Amino acid sequence: MIIDSHAYCFTAPDTAAGHASPEQHMEFWQRQYALHHQPTFRVRDRKPGDSRLLLAPTPDDPLKIAPDRNFRVDRICNRLVWTIGDEDYTKQQLPPNVIEFEAGALISEMDHADVDCALLHVDATLSKDLTALVSYVRTFPGRLRAMAPVDEWLIPSNPDIAIKQANDAIRTHGLHALKIIPEYAYRMTNSRSFNEPSWTAFWDAVVALDVPLFFTLGDRPNSTNPRQGFIDELHELRKWQERYPTTTVSVTHGFPWRDFLDGNKFVLPSEMWKPFTDSNICLEVGFPFRIGDIFEYPYVECRPVIDAMVRHIGPDRLLWGTDMPFQNRFCTYRQSRYYIEKYCRDLISPVDLAKIMGGTAARILRL
Repeated sequence: MIIDSHAYCFTAPDTAAGHASPEQHMEFWQRQYALHHQPTFRVRDRKPGDSRLLLAPTPDDPLKIAPDRNFRVDRICNRLVWTIGDEDYTKQQLPPNVIEFEAGALISEMDHADVDCALLHVDATLSKDLTALVSYVRTFPGRLRAMAPVDEWLIPSNPDIAIKQANDAIRTHGLHALKIIPEYAYRMTNSRSFNEPSWTAFWDAVVALDVPLFFTLGDRPNSTNPRQGFIDELHELRKWQERYPTTTVSVTHGFPWRDFLDGNKFVLPSEMWKPFTDSNICLEVGFPFRIGDIFEYPYVECRPVIDAMVRHIGPDRLLWGTDMPFQNRFCTYRQSRYYIEKYCRDLISPVDLAKIMGGTAARILRL
C-alpha cells in the first residue's frame, strides 16, 4: 500500500470549519498568512509586499491581528487577499486556485497518483470540524483515515473539555489518531511546555485511547535560534515518550528543513538524531512542501538527508507525507512520490522503501 501520512481536507476560510463563527476562523487564517514564509505580492503588478502588516503587535500580544486590512476570500481568483491603503495584496500559502479542498478532490488526486490511503490531519487554521472529518471517512471508507481535532489552548487550563473532544472523536466517532500542535497552547496561554504538570491529566486520558499521537513541533517558546529551538522541542518529546513508552508518537512535517540550511546544503548536527535513539518516535519524510521554493524536483539536495534519516532513525519509523494539497505549489502528487521512489533507489532498499511509502503508516494505523 502507498499511504500518505499527511493530507488535508477543508472548507473555505470564510466558513466556520468547527469554529464559533466564520469570522473567528478567518482570524486564524489572517495570522497564518502574516507569518508564513511564502512571498507576498501586490495584486496589481505582482511587486513584493509585506504580509507582516496583517499584524498589529502590542507588548502583550505580539501576534495581534490588524483589524483594518479587509482580509477576505477572493472567489474570482480563489485566493485570500487583503488591502493596505488602496492596494490589494496576496500570497500563495494555499496553492493557486485552491480555496477549499474537500474529500472528492483529494480522492481524485490520490487516484491519479496511485495513492491507496491518506491520513487526514487537523489544524485550527485549516479546519477543526469533527462532523466534516467523520463524513469524509465514511464517504470514502478504506481510502481515508482522520485525526481527532482538539483545541490545544484548552489543555493546560480546561483539560476536561479537551479530553471530551478527544473521546468524542475517537471513541464515539471512530477516528484514528490524535494530533497536537503545542504552539497554539504556547501562543494563547502561559504554557511553555507540553510536559508541564497542567498537561498531565490530558495526556493520561488520551494515551488510554490507544491511538497514535502526532506532534507538530516548532521552535521552543522565547528561543532565539530556530534550529536549536526545534531540537530542544524534540528533546521535550523524548521526555514525554519516556513517560508514555508504549504510545507510538510521530513528528509531522519532518524537521523545519529551511532552518537547517546553510546556503544550498543541509547541516545535520548529531544532536538532532538523539531523541529518536531507542525510542518509539517516528518521523515524517516530506520535503517539497518545505523547501520546494528553494530546490527543484527531483530535490537531489535532499538525498543526503533522506540517507541520514534511514541510517539514524530507520525505515520502520519513517512515514511518507506530502501536506497535500500544499505540496501542489511546487510539484505534482506523483512527483512527491517519485523523488523518493525513483531517485533514492540507490540509497534505500526495496524492502525499506515499502516501509517508508506505506508500511510504517499501515502498522501505526493498524491497517
